[in-house]
Amino acid sequence: MPNEHPLLHVSRHPLIAHKITVLSDERTDHKTFRELARELTTLLLYEATTDLTLDEWQYRTPLEETTGSKVNLRIGLVPILRAGLGMVDAAVDLLPKAEVWHLGMYRDEETHTPVAYYNKLPDQCPDDLILVLDPMLATGGSAADALTVVKHWGAKWIKFVGLIAAPQGIRLLEQTHPDVELFVAKVDRDLDENKFIRPGLGDAGDRLFGTTA
Repeated sequence: MPNEHPLLHVSRHPLIAHKITVLSDERTDHKTFRELARELTTLLLYEATTDLTLDEWQYRTPLEETTGSKVNLRIGLVPILRAGLGMVDAAVDLLPKAEVWHLGMYRDEETHTPVAYYNKLPDQCPDDLILVLDPMLATGGSAADALTVVKHWGAKWIKFVGLIAAPQGIRLLEQTHPDVELFVAKVDRDLDENKFIRPGLGDAGDRLFGTTA
């Protein structure tokens, strides 16, 4: 499955493999889950930002004048509420000048389809690169809808960063948004009859925020 999507990047980093395993373990408490989600987000964003363009930058060290590099892009973060909020702090730490916009979506438990309930995007996209953040890519419905909204907003360069994905979600994004790169820590086996990723990690929102499904 991972090799079928030309723009899918499944990390092979040993630290990511270790941390996604501990994150998924049912014995991992909420505090540790949040910490691991944050660490994984940082590591995945390192991989997702390897192609940022740079300007030459003149500066002075304590010893002399020299030349370095500076990222020349405006970057926007769009977490899909609510679970995407668990990835924002790490993203802002890594990209402190990034702008944070919010999209709210939830899954209808009867139809398993995404329902949009919140949109805090300005009239026009001001950023060169938009990073859409959501820990789980299950059916792909919420992500596909969010990417459609972001494209209509005017975003020209978009990447999706998640922690865990199912083949069904990857296929849907390949069909609906074949131009969007996907960066995830792991692709799991399948979805069950309730559209939960298996083996999965449970409900990322509940585990991040200590709530009960």
